[in-house]
Amino acid sequence: MTLKLYCFGESGNAYKAALTLELAGLDWQPVFVDFFNGETRTPEFRAINEMGEVPVLIGTDHDYRLTQSGAIQDYAVHLSGKLTGATPEARREVLRWLLWDNHKLSSQAGMTRFMMNFLPEAKRPAEVIAFMQGRLKSAYATLNTALDGRDWLVGDAITIADIACCGYLFYPEPFGFTRTDWPHIDAWLTRIAETPGWKHPYDLMPGSPADRP
Repeated sequence: MTLKLYCFGESGNAYKAALTLELAGLDWQPVFVDFFNGETRTPEFRAINEMGEVPVLIGTDHDYRLTQSGAIQDYAVHLSGKLTGATPEARREVLRWLLWDNHKLSSQAGMTRFMMNFLPEAKRPAEVIAFMQGRLKSAYATLNTALDGRDWLVGDAITIADIACCGYLFYPEPFGFTRTDWPHIDAWLTRIAETPGWKHPYDLMPGSPADRP
């Protein structure tokens, strides 16, 4: 069964889903969503996902549709048996990190990166950006401390907890994250990038800032 992932390269949430599918060894293909020209706001896309967001995962027989990156990651684990904790306790720990990432890291990193890079310069709210960057520093500190003395967030191998939390941290656009400021995160990102099958978001999914004027 070939899975279709509606996505675009600039989306860190789509990247979490795409990288999970890739590292899980599943048969999938990307479907480009033209977010920057308003595709997610069209009635046609809302018929695919009423939330108006990517990623969206669909089976080729159209009998199953799933949205939200964490849910798609969990489904990929279910299909492949890979990238999950080895025990029930470990699986709950993976879930803990997915929820933390969604609330504390990716939601704020994604918004900050968008405001700093994809809004017209005159519309970038400096005070809001500074506030968000302050909150992000707290999240980076939590992640950096958790990785002190360990290779992966849960257990002895990469899991979807790692893939969720790294989702925005490989992007080159500035948003207040400098890898070298966080040595344990820096080493962890290197380990992720050295995992067989890993790809940069702009290589894994269609769409990048270079494609737009």
